[in-house]
Amino acid sequence: MPVLHNLVSNEELKARMLAETEPRTTVSFYKYFTIDDPKAFRDALYVAMTALKVFGRIYIASEGINAQISVPASQYEAMKSMLYGFHPALNALRMNIALDDDGKSFWVLRLKVRDRIVADGITDERFDASDVGAYLKAGDVNAMLDDPDAVFVDMRNHYEYEVGHFENAMEIPADTFRDQLPMAVEMLQEKRDKKIVMYCTGGIRCEKASAWMRHNGFSNVYHVEGGIIEYARRAREQGLPVRFKGKNFVFDERMGERISDDVIAHCHQCGAVCDTHVNCKNDGCHLLFIQCPDCAEKYQHCCSPLCMEELALSPEEQRARRAGRENGNKVFNKSRGLLNMTLKIPEPDR
Repeated sequence: MPVLHNLVSNEELKARMLAETEPRTTVSFYKYFTIDDPKAFRDALYVAMTALKVFGRIYIASEGINAQISVPASQYEAMKSMLYGFHPALNALRMNIALDDDGKSFWVLRLKVRDRIVADGITDERFDASDVGAYLKAGDVNAMLDDPDAVFVDMRNHYEYEVGHFENAMEIPADTFRDQLPMAVEMLQEKRDKKIVMYCTGGIRCEKASAWMRHNGFSNVYHVEGGIIEYARRAREQGLPVRFKGKNFVFDERMGERISDDVIAHCHQCGAVCDTHVNCKNDGCHLLFIQCPDCAEKYQHCCSPLCMEELALSPEEQRARRAGRENGNKVFNKSRGLLNMTLKIPEPDR
């Protein structure tokens, strides 16, 4: 039986990927359908993807599949054909090809079986994830943006919305999708007579959110087909105005795709116009936040003076300081403030 997991270190795998000369294509896709044996499905797909030198993250659950991957350009069509024939539900599966891509987004293949392909917190057994709202293509999206009876609802996290969103879109200010779902129902109660248009990065969250809204009695529900990625790609191909402003946050090494030239966010440390997400360089923190080049130099790529101080310690001193420490949140939220997000350092023994 073939080995169904990676045996080489991350460092070596990344070095191998960077040494590749053939270009790669970054692709995301998802599909809600019933998988009777997720473990067997996962193992068979791992073998097939490995043979095509695919890297990335793929989540398998009884409700379907969710993937963000990169594939050698010469193997892209072969990968599509393999997926189309892998299961009847995957035939003609829509592929969201990355817009701003150097092909260096992943360097290892990870396939995991999960309870859900998107953590939603839904426990109501009556919920039907297949009862979704109407799909909107790029031209339909632009028409809806000009419709005074339409309300655009962003079903991404606050840090994604901060760097880019559709014009006048409503933010659901929660840290997780599971928290957003009940909050969206509550916030939209007085807009039941409106056209509710939901969107997200690649379609997977807004598709489920549209089904949740219908489950909660909203009848006039839509969602952007393929999310921001597919909208921007199709709008450009068709010569339509791209109405999304700023960056589309993506969950790989790039941390963002440039959709428009607008920079609508600000550095979390000095307030300068900036939309570059980074992780704090301190291994004991890795907070995700926005940092401009000047602050990156000033704070040595850290989120705070505390993390700068810790980063300057020896590895042994860093480990001793982190022992038993309570970690703060790993994503910056403007409502909480940057300094309050840093790690809590315990009092020394007395």
